[in-house]
Amino acid sequence: MKALVKCEFCLIMLFVAVLLAVGTVASDDQTDPSTEDTTHMTKKPTLMILGSGHLANWGADRINYRMDDVLAPKRQAELQALADQLAQFKPTKIAVEVDERWNADLQEEYNGYLKDSFQLEPHEIHQIGFRLAKDMGHPKVYCVDYFRDDPIVREDLDHDLIDWGTFAEANDQKHLLGPPPTGKMTQDADGKIWIEPEKYEPIIDMYIRINQDEKIRKNLRDYLRIARIGLQDQYPGANWVAHAWYPRNLKTFVNLTRITESEDERILLIIGAGHLGFLKQIAEDSEFYHIESPLQYLKADEEGKPSTE
Repeated sequence: MKALVKCEFCLIMLFVAVLLAVGTVASDDQTDPSTEDTTHMTKKPTLMILGSGHLANWGADRINYRMDDVLAPKRQAELQALADQLAQFKPTKIAVEVDERWNADLQEEYNGYLKDSFQLEPHEIHQIGFRLAKDMGHPKVYCVDYFRDDPIVREDLDHDLIDWGTFAEANDQKHLLGPPPTGKMTQDADGKIWIEPEKYEPIIDMYIRINQDEKIRKNLRDYLRIARIGLQDQYPGANWVAHAWYPRNLKTFVNLTRITESEDERILLIIGAGHLGFLKQIAEDSEFYHIESPLQYLKADEEGKPSTE
């Protein structure tokens, strides 16, 4: 009996050893990060996520920060200085917050810009993404966003189930919406809320401010606080985070991995700062990429003007 047990133990250990050997061989053969896991690679592709304000005042958020005219000469000089500093990252690809379905349309715009037949519009996709891609000699700008309804959820979903703002207002949970932002607030006729800047802020200073680690952590806490909105068997906050916001960021990450073709890639993603909390967490925890912060490339002089060093 003891001999039989010993024999079975030896067979199990041999089987484990074979599995480990196969796993080692498979790990050594990983050369394409777009199709293989890179956890055990000695070198990983690099990702830098630049959180951005919406420079064109799209008014797409619950609370929006008003930006002055970025097409003005002073702002254009600041945007070029920003692009020059980001170029130090030496990106091999530039990805932007546009649904991947619109790749062909965005490419047509970019091709026009390369031929000087397309005028840049006042938003970060053009003003930073296109500008920097052209400066770097890139033939393409990549769309990686997924801005659609969750296909797992029925199309006839009752949107009251995810309307966390209305629920909080009606059920004494406004404290879960977070403290009101500082600054002068105005409201459009359609109900959009704007925060008006109290003083002029140079472009690079703005990007340094919104990409700080503590601000990114606060951003994540804000969404987890929103998830708490609800009572009893009603979870509008958690429903929205789980079925709208988190999946969008997760699929954006997946789309980034799909454009990553080698371990030498250096991907720059330009995306709204509200995405940073979940998206940066997903990218870091995946261990697919080596993550670099844009703060190591963004410098402003003591007077708040772009540094010329």
